[in-house]
Amino acid sequence: MTRSDLHEFVESSTGNEKNICQIYAIKDGETVFDDCWHGYTADNTVNVMSVTKGVMAILTGIAMDKGMITSTDQKVLEFFPDYQVKRGEKTIYNVKLEHLLTMTAPYKYRSEPWTKVCTSEDWTKAALDLLGGRSGITGEFKYATLGIQILAGIIENAAGMSCLDFANEYLFKPLGIPEHIPHGDSSKEDQFEYLMSKAPRKNEWYSEPGGTVTAGWGLALSARDMARIGWMLLNDGVYDGKTILSKDWIGRMTSPIIRLGEDFGKMYYGYLWYRPNKLKPVFAAIGDGGNVIYANPGKNISVGVSGTFKPRIFDRIKFIEKYILPLVSK
Repeated sequence: MTRSDLHEFVESSTGNEKNICQIYAIKDGETVFDDCWHGYTADNTVNVMSVTKGVMAILTGIAMDKGMITSTDQKVLEFFPDYQVKRGEKTIYNVKLEHLLTMTAPYKYRSEPWTKVCTSEDWTKAALDLLGGRSGITGEFKYATLGIQILAGIIENAAGMSCLDFANEYLFKPLGIPEHIPHGDSSKEDQFEYLMSKAPRKNEWYSEPGGTVTAGWGLALSARDMARIGWMLLNDGVYDGKTILSKDWIGRMTSPIIRLGEDFGKMYYGYLWYRPNKLKPVFAAIGDGGNVIYANPGKNISVGVSGTFKPRIFDRIKFIEKYILPLVSK
C-alpha cells in the first residue's frame, strides 16, 4: 500500500477508520508521515479522550522529578488536608497515589456516576467523595475516568499552580505544543457537544466550573502534538536537548504492571499507559475514538492518530502496525 492508497483507504472507509482526522509519525527525529482528513489540518486539535490520562501520568512524573510529590506511596489525603472525610469512611485513608495511577483505587459505586460528578461545582471533591468503600483496598483493576480527576487536584496542591499552567509550563511549551487555555463552559449541553462534535477544536482543555481541567478526558491535541509527546518518551524524556521527564519515571510509567481482561484486549497496564504485549517494549496512551500515542522503541518511531468520537473504537495499535509502520520503514 502506498501513501496515496492509505489516504484513499481512510477517506472512503465505512468502518473503524472513517473517523480518523490526522496521522503524524516521527522516526529517528524526523517527520516521516503527515496526513489529514475531513477538512482537518495538522494544526487542528481533537478531544483525545482518555489519552488525557496518559498526559496526566506524565505531569505526575514531572511533579515527582521536581520534588513536589515525594513518592507514589504518598496517601491521597496528604494532598487534601482540608477535605472532610464522610462519616464512617475508613478505606480512603489508605489510598495511595500508586492506586490512582494503576487504576486499583477502590470506589463506592458499581458504575461511574457521571451525572453526579459532572453537574457538581467541584469535580475533584465529588471524585474524592466516591473514593474508598467497605470492601477496602483489594488491588483489583477498576477503570475509573472520574477517579482520575483526583490527580488534577493532587498536582495543583503539590505544585501550587493550576494543572493547566503546570502542563503549559513544563510539558507543552518545551515540546513546541501551543499553549492551551481552559475550555470554559461546562454545562450538560456543552459537555455533550464537546464529546460529539466533529469540528476541529482550539488548543484547549475541558475544565470544570472551578477552572480545574478534566483529568480523565477533554484535552484537545493534534496528532502532531501526540507524536511529539511519544518521541520525547522514546528519547528518555529529552526533547530538543532539554530534559522534560526522567528516564526512571518513563520506565515505571510504561512497565507492564497489571494484566487486563478481554474488555481491554488482554493488554498490560502501567501508570495510565498501556503495554499491548508484555514481551515487546511498545507502549501507548489510548482513548476512545481511536485516539492514540503509539511509541515503538525497537523501530524508534512515535505515531499520533486523532479521531472524532465513534463508539467501539478502542485503539489503533493494529492499524498503525499494519499500515503505518510498513510505509515509514521503506
